[in-house]
Amino acid sequence: MPIRLTALHIYPIKSCAALAPSQIDLEARGLAHDRRWMIVDASKRFITGREQPRLVLIRAEPTPRGLLLRAPSMPDLLVPPPRGRERVDATVWRNVVDAAVASDEANAWVSRFLRSDCKLVHMDIQASRPVDPDHAQPGDEVSFADAYPLLLISQGSLEGLNAKLQAPVSMLRFRPNLVVDGVPAHAEDGWKRLRIGNIVFELVKPCVRCGFTTVVPETGMLDPGGEPLRTLTKYRRGVKGVVFGMNVIARGCGRLSVGDSVEVLQ
Repeated sequence: MPIRLTALHIYPIKSCAALAPSQIDLEARGLAHDRRWMIVDASKRFITGREQPRLVLIRAEPTPRGLLLRAPSMPDLLVPPPRGRERVDATVWRNVVDAAVASDEANAWVSRFLRSDCKLVHMDIQASRPVDPDHAQPGDEVSFADAYPLLLISQGSLEGLNAKLQAPVSMLRFRPNLVVDGVPAHAEDGWKRLRIGNIVFELVKPCVRCGFTTVVPETGMLDPGGEPLRTLTKYRRGVKGVVFGMNVIARGCGRLSVGDSVEVLQ
């Protein structure tokens, strides 16, 4: 069975709802529009679904005029690109990023929905964040994603997990960018390089999973049984924690489309 790219996912605001384009441009920082925005608290530190599961209910859609925000019981809001007049040092894990701050209206909107004092910040062309040099080449960049530009998971890995669960979970519990099919469960663990379409990718490190996998995307609430993390702990625990999926860095830019062929190079 040929290996194919079967889904593309982007998350325009870190930890918010996924979009599933049929095709999208791949840029140096990852897929276009993916995690180019982030919500920070009053101390300018990033907020994720680990602390605020309701974040997954915010749907952010890139448009030519800006970012369109939608969420339950909230009015739609179009957020124009910040013009860089206000910038902050936004912290995401161990990195500090010089980010542009969105409008007061946008900040009030996210603060109201999350019921806390927040700001929406943008990674514009002026902002920069290098990838961990232990797993990258000089010049590699990443968006507001946790650590790497891309995350890849095979459909077989999800099916293998769901066979062990009483209630199956969707792929969105794991928030991948690239989903491939046509291989057995966890085949991606052994890959080092592959080609999707005309672009070469390096698989640099297994992805260590956390409690965010227990947030149900449709409800913004925690899975009452602690799944799928509880089951993954029984058979996917590595030296540094539970692993599921692979962190990826692209070695080129271009257009990716659902249905593209996937060739394992190494």
